[in-house]
Amino acid sequence: MSTSLTYHPLRPFRRVLSRLSPRLVLSLVAFFVMAHIVSAQPNWELRTEKKDIKVYTRTFSDSKYKAIKVELTLQTTLSRLVTVLLDIKTAPDWVYATKSAILLKQVSPSELIYYSEVRLPWPMSNRDFIAHLITTQDPHTRVVTILGPTMNDFVPEKKDIVRVRRSEGKWILTPVDRDHIRVEYTLRTDPGGDIPAWLFNLFVTKGPLESFEHLKTQLTKPEYNNGHLPFIVD
Repeated sequence: MSTSLTYHPLRPFRRVLSRLSPRLVLSLVAFFVMAHIVSAQPNWELRTEKKDIKVYTRTFSDSKYKAIKVELTLQTTLSRLVTVLLDIKTAPDWVYATKSAILLKQVSPSELIYYSEVRLPWPMSNRDFIAHLITTQDPHTRVVTILGPTMNDFVPEKKDIVRVRRSEGKWILTPVDRDHIRVEYTLRTDPGGDIPAWLFNLFVTKGPLESFEHLKTQLTKPEYNNGHLPFIVD
């Protein structure tokens, strides 16, 4: 039998494509390529759960270090929670392994830049980073988003401390009712230096779990009882 008469499953698509403009064909190809890339990305995997704190991890194709996501519901108000998160000087009280946290610049009531040093066990060197926190609230849903990308060269690097040059955190705070907030926190980071990826990934859930346990305690401190922020509506 002649191959020209043999049915091919792509033949109908070829006929359709032949009638389309080159620009539309390229757009369709780009769409299906991106869809394939997105579908190939692994989903978040629940790694640990304790006292309603869920910690997930996932990998991204551009990093050997696992990203983390934390989900929980806190009994608090938006104003109180955001006040704690932006109270940089108290970060060592609740953020895991934080040796110091210093406000560098208050850009506006809802935007700041801070420096932090993170303790690591010997023989590894401590890490430090400069983060730029930007807080916004949707006026309709009242959902608060806090972005925290790094700013690498805002202050010079320090001797014997490895600068974390690639890191980005994100908070999404969604009101459930007036006194309960659903929290979603994600973090992608590259610790830099010589920390093996397998070692980092082995303990990647320890810090978030302990931090959020301590955050619950931090929220009960009396200094936050009358917390009010002009850019937050409860």
